[in-house]
Amino acid sequence: MTTYLVTGAGGGLGAITARELAARGDRVVLAVRDPARVTPPPGDTEVRRLDLADLASVREFAAGWSGDLDVLINNAGVMAVPYAKTADGFETHMAVNHFGPFLLTNLLLPHLTGRIVTVASGLSRLGKIQLDDLNWAHRRYSPVRAYGQSKLANLLFTQELQRRLTEAGRDVRAVAAHPGVARTGLDRHFGRVSAALVKTLYPVIAQKKAEYGALPILFAATEDVPGGAYVGPGDRSGGRPRLERQRPDHELARELWEVSARLTRR
Repeated sequence: MTTYLVTGAGGGLGAITARELAARGDRVVLAVRDPARVTPPPGDTEVRRLDLADLASVREFAAGWSGDLDVLINNAGVMAVPYAKTADGFETHMAVNHFGPFLLTNLLLPHLTGRIVTVASGLSRLGKIQLDDLNWAHRRYSPVRAYGQSKLANLLFTQELQRRLTEAGRDVRAVAAHPGVARTGLDRHFGRVSAALVKTLYPVIAQKKAEYGALPILFAATEDVPGGAYVGPGDRSGGRPRLERQRPDHELARELWEVSARLTRR
């Protein structure tokens, strides 16, 4: 039996991913901010508390993990939210989408035996990594670009993680995936920040089932894909996911890792 840990599994793509993995007969741990509000899917499932916006919560969660973990799915995220800082002083997108998963992955690495899947986004192309201002202290804040930066960070994190795993001789793979345009509650803030994006994306969202968005995540978690791969949707109708082309930036990935390690006190 394979053990999966899915973050942000209380709703959206995380809930679908957890449900489908449990239906296969695997053990699934759902990591959510408020366990009292989550009913786990049928099967060998368990709900545990994890708030990725709070590094203390991340450390507590990791300290409570015992035994092997086959697959970690870094799915939890926020999208296009208004500017705010977490208790650790991080901008919300970077805290939840990057710094929290970065610390969680590193703390759980001794337990991991299979792979780490990190959920990115096609909107990573809108992101720009500004290493000296990752938390938007000196730039004019843009919710969409802040989201894009955090999702680009996911891709760079996966690249550098795979390099380090290979260098260490670990038989663990780091893989990224993105759902394409998926109909979930994650996009509820878009109407406030970008009317143009809403006009472009919502007709597509309305036609696409959320289950289709989970397919690349499930593919990355269960199929024989190479370390460092980036899995995307096949089409809007649930086609077989496919590997996406990437332009790795190994130097930037290394620098982002070092800054992230310093800021999270890893």
